[in-house]
Amino acid sequence: MPVGAATWSFTEDDFGAITITLQRFLLEANARCALIVDRSGQLVATVGETPAFDATAFATLTAADFSANDQLARLIGESDFSVLFHQGERESMYLADVARRVILVVLFDNRTTLGLVRLRLKAAVDELARIFAGVFARGSGQQPAPPGFLAGAEDEIDRLFR
Repeated sequence: MPVGAATWSFTEDDFGAITITLQRFLLEANARCALIVDRSGQLVATVGETPAFDATAFATLTAADFSANDQLARLIGESDFSVLFHQGERESMYLADVARRVILVVLFDNRTTLGLVRLRLKAAVDELARIFAGVFARGSGQQPAPPGFLAGAEDEIDRLFR
């Protein structure tokens, strides 16, 4: 059964390859959770520990964060930022662009280090980019999302900040 995003979908085989890649990465990096989010804010996949928050709302905010940082990059003369890092007292997250269409979000705590996450991330991003390149090539003939497809996203963001 295909699992979809706004203008593409992937097969169970694709999902299996994505899951295996992320499971391997989480084990090697000793990270807690990995989420795949498309640039429109849809949650595509979650692997590892189940997040203790609304993952759908988190995906929407992640895409907005990445988009805002793309604009900041342009203001300082960069074409984009391919990775972002947010560090908290106990929890941190690392975001990486995959194939210019999806974002890999890695959640980790003090059981690992930023250096180990970054070291293991490159191979995972390269493998995911290969998988998604095939997905996007198959999906290039599909129709775009219908008008109003993301209409609920703005309401969801407003609800989060009430």
